[in-house]
Amino acid sequence: MTPTTRGMLVGAVLAVTAVAFGFWAMILVALFVAVGYAVGRVLEGKLDVRGVTDALRGRRSS
Repeated sequence: MTPTTRGMLVGAVLAVTAVAFGFWAMILVALFVAVGYAVGRVLEGKLDVRGVTDALRGRRSS
């Protein structure tokens, strides 16, 4: 599945959620999508958790 297709799917899910359940439900679904994305990237080995935590703490190493 291409990134464009995934983006369209996520957008469609968020739109349906917003229409069916309201704004705050849509925000909750978006949060869960973001967490799921991050977990998937970590499991694939494409996201360095230590690098992210260092960036959040202000200790960037580039």
